[in-house]
Amino acid sequence: MLNPLNLGLSLIFDPLSIFFQAVIILIAVPAFIYSFEYLKAHYSSKKIILGQVLFVLFIVSMLAVVSVSNVFMFLIAWELMSLISYFLVTFDSEQEKSIQAGTIYIVMTHIGTAFLIAAFFLMYKYCGSFDFSVIKTMLSSMPGTEKNIIFLLLLIGFGTKAGIVPLHIWLPYAHPQAPSHVSCLMSGVMIKTAIYGIIRFIICMLGVSSLWWGELVIVLAAISCLVGVIYALMEHDLKTLLAYHSVENIGIILLGIGSSMLFIKLGLIPLAILAMCAGLYHLVNHAVFKGLLFLCAGSVYNATGTRDMEKLGGLIKKMPWTSAYFLTGSMAISALPPLNGFVSEWLTLIVLFLGALAVTGGLKLFLCLTAAILALTGGLAAACFVKAFGITFLAKPRSVKAESAKECGTSMNLGMGILAFMTVALGIGAAYFIRIIAAVSANTLGAETLDFTLNNFILNPLGKGTYLSTPLISIVFISVMGITLFSLYLFLGKSKVSAGPTWDCGYYKLTSRNEYTATGFSKPFRLAFSFFLLPYKKLQKIKESHYHIKSFRYETHTTKIFRKYFYENLLGGVFNTAKYMRGIQTGSIHLYLGYILITVIILLIFMGRF
Repeated sequence: MLNPLNLGLSLIFDPLSIFFQAVIILIAVPAFIYSFEYLKAHYSSKKIILGQVLFVLFIVSMLAVVSVSNVFMFLIAWELMSLISYFLVTFDSEQEKSIQAGTIYIVMTHIGTAFLIAAFFLMYKYCGSFDFSVIKTMLSSMPGTEKNIIFLLLLIGFGTKAGIVPLHIWLPYAHPQAPSHVSCLMSGVMIKTAIYGIIRFIICMLGVSSLWWGELVIVLAAISCLVGVIYALMEHDLKTLLAYHSVENIGIILLGIGSSMLFIKLGLIPLAILAMCAGLYHLVNHAVFKGLLFLCAGSVYNATGTRDMEKLGGLIKKMPWTSAYFLTGSMAISALPPLNGFVSEWLTLIVLFLGALAVTGGLKLFLCLTAAILALTGGLAAACFVKAFGITFLAKPRSVKAESAKECGTSMNLGMGILAFMTVALGIGAAYFIRIIAAVSANTLGAETLDFTLNNFILNPLGKGTYLSTPLISIVFISVMGITLFSLYLFLGKSKVSAGPTWDCGYYKLTSRNEYTATGFSKPFRLAFSFFLLPYKKLQKIKESHYHIKSFRYETHTTKIFRKYFYENLLGGVFNTAKYMRGIQTGSIHLYLGYILITVIILLIFMGRF
């Protein structure tokens, strides 16, 4: 019997699939270890069992997405992944915010799936098969116009899941509402399955046939970088802040992928491999340090019952291990050497600069501007995590719960510790890991493997006189710190060191009300980007009399322009259309039969059989 859909259960284990499978397992294991103690603190035994079953199924569905070799089976795995993650987002079903976040997420993910289905059926119409290898062979001769349409459909479909701007609307809702170990997996891994889809279906199967494909991806990536980090700077909710940084880092990953697409079309294959390597390396780095930060945020919530930074503070004394892990993740996401985030962002900058040297005309300016945006993004990310760490862990506690917080237990500490260790290891051992990822990148692009290292300790991209050695940076840093501390001890002596109260500016009694707030910290950035954030204020006064004010409440907010000016208008249009369409539902069976008759006639005319 013929099988036109080629619905075999065969799996694919090429280097690209194995790489993504490894990333999924790398984050899933510490998140699963962390989950035991975290769930026990919040849920009943029955709900814990349900949560763990869903979590395991979620991992299996993601592994299936990056392993199947048939488009139809890919869609089934993709849909299972989306549905299971929806159930995990709405796991706290008693909370209205969880239901709202789940609704936004499931609507957006199915809009993206609809675009993917359209793209896949156009492929099937041309190729007559859903098998990856057959599609790749047949699409090589597809006309350019049809390829452009499929490219746009795939980019929108996968871009929705990845959370690129302006399709990111679901991310700041879904990630904060999911349990923290689920947020770790969603941000660290799930959104990366969309990157797998872009590489597998656009670069490997469709083939980059136009220069503007890469340019479009780079533009969307650069916008995502800036929008994500600017919105993150304004946030006071710890997990929402991290969710916006997922938008930013997806942008950084796509800078590498988009640059690779650009260089493929220009015939600059060594640069294309290096750009793909930069994108994939930042993908695994972001999975590790963002997973770590989400687990740390979960530990803070577990200990204090809040994610609002304005109600935290002083946790470095109460939760020293969590503070150390959060600081490690903060340094990595801020691209500080010698940690992993620094290496992959440095590599992406090198790609953009080398690309600018290799091209001419407007492309040179385009790549230089992109490099400037990436540098600005890194600076803003560092400022954001100075706020996140400082307001959350330093100074005095701002609430009773923060003051009574205690360090989390062994299971949660072990999960965070594994990811913190990998954050350091992926930075110091960058040359070794990049050699492996370069081989994956070359195989994906169908080219010979290039070595971008001098040895396991020194990076030397394309032998252009640019070097980086994270082990050497680590040795220099430790040496300078050691010499400084020894010198202080030698000249000052232990007996001359005295402990005293924090400098209080001459004020006799400092309290948490005197501390710098997250709102105050972000105000300069709110003013600098006011043209985009459109800030507004609310002031409420409560008076005892005409002349005396008992109290007042001051609030400042920013405008989410994509939600207000695009999604709310779109949603309003949908509701208005639905309200209008209700008029055709008269309850008359004769009218409904008439609708069916008209529909059948239109279909027959369309099919040319009337």
